[in-house]
Amino acid sequence: MEAVIRKWGNSPALRLPMAALKEAGYQLEQKVNLIVSRGRIVIEPSEKVEYNLDDLVRGITATNAHAEVSFGKPIGQEEL
Repeated sequence: MEAVIRKWGNSPALRLPMAALKEAGYQLEQKVNLIVSRGRIVIEPSEKVEYNLDDLVRGITATNAHAEVSFGKPIGQEEL
């Protein structure tokens, strides 16, 4: 599968065909690492996943919120 490196603003850019993304198991907005080695550029999934607490909290709905969970009676110095 061929692609062309073009200019995007002041940077070079490479548009990846959706078929290539799907075949490799990548998704839009997924963070990746670029590794440059011996004249090649390798794209690998980023292992470090970062979450934004505000985005996560905004995602809580009545449908996906769970009920209160009981872990039993206190057995130590817990304050309830």
